[in-house]
Amino acid sequence: MGLIEDISRFLETRLEEYIRKNPQMELQVLLEQLKQQEAEILRIILDFEKKEKQFQDQILAIAEDIKLWHERASKAKESGRQDLANAANEREASLLKQGNQVWGQMELTKQRLAQTLELRTQIKDRIKEVQLKIDQIPKSRPASGSSESKSTFSWETLNPPPSSGADDPLEAQFQKWEMDEEIERLKRKMR
Repeated sequence: MGLIEDISRFLETRLEEYIRKNPQMELQVLLEQLKQQEAEILRIILDFEKKEKQFQDQILAIAEDIKLWHERASKAKESGRQDLANAANEREASLLKQGNQVWGQMELTKQRLAQTLELRTQIKDRIKEVQLKIDQIPKSRPASGSSESKSTFSWETLNPPPSSGADDPLEAQFQKWEMDEEIERLKRKMR
């Protein structure tokens, strides 16, 4: 087992290094995590909506029972059966208490649903941000790609002309650094 764990750890380390060296890959991983979170949030939203509907149905059923026992209490009172009227009033009061409890649970569910919907909106916004960063990478990537593809040593590699543009290694380094900073900012935002 030790050899398998070592190989697994080695592969994980290599994968993490590869992802760090390739900002687009790191952003893709982040995007996939966000999409998984969005799917989970959607499942939770559907659960809350289902619970809210169940509470509403339960409240309506309790309201019907309250109406029934209220009518029975009135009928018994009119007929001179105070014993039945008192029992019906107690049942009505018990149902009112039960209805209030269910109402409170429904309100709590509504609050949680609202919070979850807000969280989903935040996740969707972050997905858009990350997708925008991914879309921007190919535009800025050629600069770093062209300087990395130079495998021969030359004086210009060490001392590029001041306005060399896309072939400027310093420009490529700054673009990579700025992209790494942006990725870190997005990661911090996710926590």
